[in-house]
Amino acid sequence: MYFKAIDKNAALFEIDQNLDRLVHNIELLNYLNPLNIEQEKRRFFASKYTENPQFKYRKIKFSPFKLQRLFFNQRLERIEDEDIQKLYRDIIYEYSGLIECIETIGKGKKFYYNSLKVFGTPKERDVENARFILHFADEEEGTKMIDLYTANEAQAFFEDFGERYDFEFNIKQSTNISAAAMVLNATNTLLLKKNTKFSENQLKVLANHEIGVHLVTTHNGKSQPLKIFSNGFVNNTETQEGLAVLSEYMSGNLTLTRMKELAHRVIAADSLIKGYSFSDTFDLLFNQYKVNKDKAWQITLRVHRGGGFTKDFLYLTGLKKVYDYYQKNNDLSLLLTGKVTLESLSIINKLLDKGLAIPSLHMTDSYFTNLNTNSKLDFILKNLK
Repeated sequence: MYFKAIDKNAALFEIDQNLDRLVHNIELLNYLNPLNIEQEKRRFFASKYTENPQFKYRKIKFSPFKLQRLFFNQRLERIEDEDIQKLYRDIIYEYSGLIECIETIGKGKKFYYNSLKVFGTPKERDVENARFILHFADEEEGTKMIDLYTANEAQAFFEDFGERYDFEFNIKQSTNISAAAMVLNATNTLLLKKNTKFSENQLKVLANHEIGVHLVTTHNGKSQPLKIFSNGFVNNTETQEGLAVLSEYMSGNLTLTRMKELAHRVIAADSLIKGYSFSDTFDLLFNQYKVNKDKAWQITLRVHRGGGFTKDFLYLTGLKKVYDYYQKNNDLSLLLTGKVTLESLSIINKLLDKGLAIPSLHMTDSYFTNLNTNSKLDFILKNLK
């Protein structure tokens, strides 16, 4: 059936391959993470949180104009199915937007406005949801929250955790990432933040989030006949991050502290549209919301890098949407077929029916049994708007 599908859809596969060759240049996070995070953190703290950091970024290794032209040169009218043609047209526009983001990293408002076009910005409802979560009193979460483990010990933990999955991946340590860990899809790599400490809970959260979902969808995507599953559907960030946090929840590792972190990210992303500077957002988190200084730095860095990066509000909106989908006993494996979205379920099913996609080869193991025992989390998730 697979070879028949290729013969019948030769133009589709040609365009898909063309886009695959082009898209490897535009791994946004690879360019967006500053090169001098630790130096600027020390300088910012030494200034008593008043001097905004001056971040440096990697140089672009491609011509944005030439790459844009190659994307728009694709003759999409050769794809006979209108729904599939529209899928590829929308994706080309999204890739174009990512190129504009990369081209304007470090150029202030130019990057921020390009980020808005790709990722959007929190709505008032999202901010209200964040405040609703922050209204709950902190819980006693015990020794599992104490930072005890080095990056080397964390790497050993993730290598052991990865044994439960039938795929291989690389693990590298870096000082030039804003998160504690992240996956680079193009190189099948889990990056860990060097010179940092991890708690027991954080190790389990990151393992279920990064390996259990992001690397699962990376490998499922790479197994698909069409490369679009690996490179990403339009607006896939919200669903992918929602799935990843759901894995934290299903594995019994999502805490109220973690939920509050996601809420603080929404508050921080919302501060961008209000015109807050780096030090303004840090002050909001540190003094008004009483976030500890290291966590306030990390959240502020994530949303201000590049010139204003709004992606972080999508973790909470994505979790709510995926949680509601799960509560209705819907098939989570469809959402693991690659870097896809809840909104694309009908086109995924069409591609499966046409032999242009295959069911997920790898399944997030936490999804098989719900180990969450925190009823407060269920109350919160059911009552988010």
